[in-house]
Order: sequence, then structure tokens, then C-alpha cells
Amino acid sequence: MNLNFASDNTGPVAGPVMDAMVAANAGGTMPYGADPWMDEVRDGLRSLFDWPEAEVLLVSTGTAANALALATLVEPWEAVFCHRLSHVEADECGAPEFYTGGAKLVLVDGEDAKMAPEALDAAVSRTGGSVHGVQRGAISLTNVTEAGTIYTLAELDVLCSYARELNLPVHLDGARFANACAALDCSAAEMVRGADIVSFGGTKNGCMGVEAIVMRDPSKGWQAALRRKRAGHLWSKHRFLSAQMAAYLRDNLWLENARAANAAGQRLAQGLRTIGAEIVHEPAANMIFARLPAEAHHRAQKEAQYYLMDDQERPLCRLVCDFTKTDKEVDRLLELFAG
Repeated sequence: MNLNFASDNTGPVAGPVMDAMVAANAGGTMPYGADPWMDEVRDGLRSLFDWPEAEVLLVSTGTAANALALATLVEPWEAVFCHRLSHVEADECGAPEFYTGGAKLVLVDGEDAKMAPEALDAAVSRTGGSVHGVQRGAISLTNVTEAGTIYTLAELDVLCSYARELNLPVHLDGARFANACAALDCSAAEMVRGADIVSFGGTKNGCMGVEAIVMRDPSKGWQAALRRKRAGHLWSKHRFLSAQMAAYLRDNLWLENARAANAAGQRLAQGLRTIGAEIVHEPAANMIFARLPAEAHHRAQKEAQYYLMDDQERPLCRLVCDFTKTDKEVDRLLELFAG
């Protein structure tokens, strides 16, 4: 039994996505995004977001999607306001700063990896005005957050309304966008109603490796396309990105996979509570942070894989369910922890 709960990146490619890539491998197709699947992707995401004129670019990694999206929004002398636990701050190896030409990440606090409105206001208030300081650029939000929590639609509305008042564009890091929609039982259009540019993730949820940069304002498209090319992220055999994303969008595969991953995550979270684990953040989707007795961790580690976040007396473990996790796998992991 494959008890790999380290990340949803460890999961396989969904069957329809793999089939679509195999089908796309037949014959010759124009390169660099001129393939027929890209038309389907563009139309599909425009409809999904209810952004009828949106520009859509595909890249192969979430880091590229986030960094290029932010570079499209801000100048080098501007600030990107993000939570201090956000992926763009903690896990991108400086890519946002690199691709923006040096824009400053200004870190904002808030419980459970969610920006507190008052903390955002305080951070924004310290910027702008004088030529000696960094200027206000954009706000970057993440849903599902890096703590496995979820911004509700109301919480997003508060932050996005604040951004509009100050004329600050909003970037949404949606590496787990589908999981957030599934958890909130909302549409993609509801999720993005306050955003200007979205990194729409596929890789963690059944794709081989594709992410979409979706821009509400099509006038940003040419700049973003040039930035993608200059950054080395324009695939020549682009059809293998387009075919993945097209299959991912068909028949709501993106949402069905997320629902399956979330269900496994919630089963695991409930089981962890039953055996006395300390749940550090309230898990809303498929990612759980839990403190376990050291003996439970050492026992499970012999058979299962997950991330150890610290090595205290009760180690903090990160456990993530991908869309293929079965009840049997979840229950076996719980058995190992329980002893």
C-alpha cells in the first residue's frame, strides 16, 4: 500500500489528462500555443471565471505562474503585500523578486495564514508617498492557504474591496484553487470576483505539470506573453500543456478531483482528532498540520511518508491527500499512528 501523504504533488496524473496527452501526441500541431487545444482552454477558463475577455497563458510550474503574474502587475520599485506564510514568500526561492526586477515583498500577519485586514492596512500605510520608500503595488492572496485553511468568500470580499479602494490589483495564488472551490461549495466565478489575475493550478490536482495565468484585463496579455518568453517558460511543444488543461476543465474534472482529495483530507483530520492528535490549523480542504506523540510519528514513519515540520516532543507533521487517496489508505495511516 502506497502511504504517501507528503504532498498532493506525489499523486499520479488523472486518466483523462494522460489520455489527452497521448491523443495530442498524434501527428503534427503548430507550436507555441497555436494548437487547437489552447482555444478550448481559453474559452473554458473565460467561461469558468465569467471573464469573457480574459487573456490566458500556460506555464509548467506554479512558481512561474505566480512570479510572472506578479511581474505583470508591479514595477520594480513597488511592493507586493502577502502573508508571511505565503508560497511566494516562503517557497519560491526569490522568484517573485527576480521576475519583477526587484519588487519588495511586504509581509502581512494574520492567523492561520490568512491576512488580517487591520494588518494589511498597517502594512500598506507604511508604504507609498516619499521617493525614499517602496511604492504600493499589488496584493497577493492564497486560497487554499499554506496552512490548509480557507478564506471564505466574505473574507476575500473584504480584502479585495480594500484593494479596490486603493486601486491595488489583486493576485490570487490558486495552486489549490479547485480545493478551495470544493471546500466552499462555490463557483470559480465567485472565487475570483475580486481578483485581477489568477494562478489557476492543475499540477497538484491531477495534471502532469500545467498552471494557467488568467488575466481579467486582456491589455495585460501582451506584456505577460513577452515576460513568459523572456523567462524561458514558453513551451515549443505547447500542445502538451494545452491538452492537459483542456482535459482538466472538461466535465469538471478539476472540481471532482478536488472533492475527492478534500474528502480524504477530512476523513484523515477526523481520524487524527479521534486518536488524540493536536490539529494546529482548522483544516478546510486536503492539507492537515497535526502534532503527534513522538512514538506515533516514529511508528508511522516506517511505512508512511509525510513532512516533518519540527522535531519537538510532539512533532509537527504536514499531511496532504491527493485525489486518489482511498479510505483504506487513510485508515491504515491512522492505524499506524494509533498503534
